[in-house]
Amino acid sequence: MGASAVLLGGAFMLATAAALAQTTAAKPAEVSASTFSTDLMQLYREARLEDPQILASFAQAQAGQEHQREAMGALLPQLSFNAGTNRIHQENDLIEQSYDNENYSLVLRQFLYNKAAWENYQKFKSLAKQSESEALESQAEATVELARRYFTALASEDELELVRAERRTTQKSLDRVNALYDKQLALITDQLDLKARVDLLAAQEVDARNQASISREALAEIVGRPVKEKLNRIRDDMQLRVSAQSLETWVREGMALNPALKANESGVEAAEAALRGGKGGHYPTLSLNLSAQETNEGYNNSLTPRTDNYVAGVSVQVPLYSGGSTSARVRGLYQDQLVAEQELEAIRRRVVKEITSAYLTANSNGEKIGANRLALASAQLSRVAAEKALSYGMVNAVDVLATVRNEFRARRDLLKTQYEFLSNVFTLNRWAGKPPAESVESVNGWLSPGSSGQAMGVESEY
Repeated sequence: MGASAVLLGGAFMLATAAALAQTTAAKPAEVSASTFSTDLMQLYREARLEDPQILASFAQAQAGQEHQREAMGALLPQLSFNAGTNRIHQENDLIEQSYDNENYSLVLRQFLYNKAAWENYQKFKSLAKQSESEALESQAEATVELARRYFTALASEDELELVRAERRTTQKSLDRVNALYDKQLALITDQLDLKARVDLLAAQEVDARNQASISREALAEIVGRPVKEKLNRIRDDMQLRVSAQSLETWVREGMALNPALKANESGVEAAEAALRGGKGGHYPTLSLNLSAQETNEGYNNSLTPRTDNYVAGVSVQVPLYSGGSTSARVRGLYQDQLVAEQELEAIRRRVVKEITSAYLTANSNGEKIGANRLALASAQLSRVAAEKALSYGMVNAVDVLATVRNEFRARRDLLKTQYEFLSNVFTLNRWAGKPPAESVESVNGWLSPGSSGQAMGVESEY
């Protein structure tokens, strides 16, 4: 009986242990944000909801619509209701009395002709359009800034990886020289040169790590949260080129679609309407007045039977002289119109300049990328050959160090040119009036979560 109990107890303990083991195995491993990746489109969607600049632009456009509605209200009927009561005590040689007087009135006024009010509405109508265009311009500018910070973060992390990789490569060369030095096959100067380079790269790594953290914080400022995920990088299999459109086509589209240009065009329209409204101060106004009144108050606050009065009339108001203020205001508004026209001309010229500069620079970057890839391949072969030659004593460590530097300089040049190309594409799209979402989507297609360190030929340690 005792043996059976022991066997049953042992079986129970084994079953319990197996169940605990299964539970432990089924428990998912903890993950952090750094195990995931994010791309430019995801950050753009978050920025649309969190970036203060974008949120302010939405509010600005809405405010413009409300100001337009406010100006239109001056053209619609104005209806007011008035009510009053008085306690009156009256004394004379015949009587002494106290009584209450009451009066109620309903007044409707409608302008039949008021040039100043009409032009004021036209001004705010143009200002509402200007606010919408300025909001679009702010959103396009915010998108370019997001892309710039995204690529800056990538470049900072690339620099950290390159410094680490160069330090490892140089350390391997130092290890070889140390081994050769022990055999009296290398000079002490070679050993010291490589050691100095390794120490310098270690110091540069500290600075590069700091810059990578700062660049991440710059992204967090826009999206409103810490960005811990890995950032998608440029795909290796993509041919980076600007679209086949000619420069003239890009400029023509920019002149037709650029939101900053449209905002200034609306600003000129608003200034013209304001000038016409100022001149309207010299024009007469014509209005229709309807009123209904009920009162028991007569002449000299006397008490009378309750009376209802209904009045319909047309009134004309003709301005004659206001001390010259109306004419001065018109002259000032004329100068405001000239300012708006010159600002429009300035933005027209800037659109042409920015599109031309971004287009030519992006095309130059595209051609330079191919040359940089060839230069990197040659630098890699040169470094490998120098390392082999060092092992045979055909070159010294300084020669190897020079080839390593050349290789990593070529890597940096390639990455820098790629990021400059993408930044210029964003700038080109912005000034050409392309929707920000369309620009992000097109560039985001060149990014891939699987090409972090491979593009540089080094293993990512960030």
